[in-house]
Amino acid sequence: MAKRDYYDILGASKGASAEDLKKAYRVKAKELHPDRNSDNPNAEAQFKELNEAYEVMKDADKKAAYDRYGHAAFEGGMGGGGAGQRGYAGGNGDFASAFSDVFEDLFGNFTGGRGGGGRSRAQRGSDLRYNLRVSMEEAFAGVQKTINVPTSVTCDICHGTGAEGGAEPVTCPTCSGMGKVRAQQGFFTVERTCPTCNGAGQMVKNPCKNCAGHGRVEKDRSLSVNIPAGVETGTRIRLAGEGEAGMRGGPSGDLYIFIEMKEHAIFQRDGVHLFCRVPITLATAALGGEVEVPTIDGGKSRVKVPAGAQTGKQMRLRAKGMPALRGGGSGDMVIELAVETPVNLTARQKEILREFDTLATDNNPEGSSFFSKVKGFWDGMKS
Repeated sequence: MAKRDYYDILGASKGASAEDLKKAYRVKAKELHPDRNSDNPNAEAQFKELNEAYEVMKDADKKAAYDRYGHAAFEGGMGGGGAGQRGYAGGNGDFASAFSDVFEDLFGNFTGGRGGGGRSRAQRGSDLRYNLRVSMEEAFAGVQKTINVPTSVTCDICHGTGAEGGAEPVTCPTCSGMGKVRAQQGFFTVERTCPTCNGAGQMVKNPCKNCAGHGRVEKDRSLSVNIPAGVETGTRIRLAGEGEAGMRGGPSGDLYIFIEMKEHAIFQRDGVHLFCRVPITLATAALGGEVEVPTIDGGKSRVKVPAGAQTGKQMRLRAKGMPALRGGGSGDMVIELAVETPVNLTARQKEILREFDTLATDNNPEGSSFFSKVKGFWDGMKS
C-alpha cells in the first residue's frame, strides 16, 4: 500500500515552516491520540503514521530530502524504513522526542514546565507585601517613613551562587543540566523534576556555610518610603526590586506597600472630603453666633452659625478637605452642628428655662414641635 503524503498526514501545506509543522502536529496529536479515541480501532495506526511523518518533517535535512525525492529518499538503504518503525515504538527515545512537543498540551504542565530549571536556572524573587498604617495628618501632608522589612537577600559571602568562596555551580550529573529526568512507563515517556538538583540543573559541590547553599539569607532591611499626600486605605505603593532576592542570580521581586488609615478622633473621611461634628450651645443655636472649628492642616477656622440652627444642619468649608492623590485640588470639609442640652442646672437656670418654654410655644420651627402636631390632631378631631 502506497504511503500517504507526510504533509497531508500532518494537515499542513507544502513548504510549511518548521513552526507551522509543529503547530499542525500538535493539533493532530491531540485529535488522534489513542487514549482519546478508545472506540476507534485505527487510532493507534493513525497515531504511528502521524509520528512517523513528524519525525521526518521536523528534521531540516530529512525534510529537504523528502521535499526533493518524496518517500524514495528513505528507501533503498537511505532510511531503511526506520522512520516508520521508530514513529510509535518509543524504545530508542525518538517518539518521546517528538511527542514531548505536545505532551504538556495534552496532559497539562504537571511536570513543572518544559525545559525545567536547567534551561532557566535564574529565578526571579518573590514579591512582598507590607501593610503601613498612617495618620490622617500624615496622609494630608505626605510623609517619609522608615520601615523594616524581613526578607531574603543575596548572600554576601558567595554572592548568590550558594557555593563556598563564590565558586560556580557544576552541571548536575543526573539530568545533565536539564533539570528533568525521563522515565519510560509503558506507552508514555514521563518527565519529572530531577531529584538530585531539584530542577536547578546545577549542583553546588561545597555549599556556602553562611547560606547553607541557598544563595540567600534572611535579613531585616531598613527602607525609606515616600508617602505622597492624599493616600487613603487601599492605596498601593510599589518599590521595584525591593522584594525577595532572586535565586541563582535572578532579579529581585518587588515590594508592595498597602496603606491603611488610622481612625481620627475628630474627622471622618469620604474620599477627598472630610466630615466633622461640631457641638454648639443652646443659646448659640437660638441666637446665632460664631464657632471655632479645627482643620486637618492644624489650623482653625471660624464658622458663622445662623440664628435658629438645628442639630444636623450642615455647612461646607471649601477646599479644607484632603488633597487629591494625583492632583486636581482638594476636597471640602463638611461641618454638622449638634446642639448641646445643658446639664447640672441651677435653680435660677431652671426657672429661666421654664419661663422661656412658656413664652416660646410659637417660636418652634414649623412642623418640628411634637406638641404642635398633637394639638393639631385634637383640634381636627373636635371639628
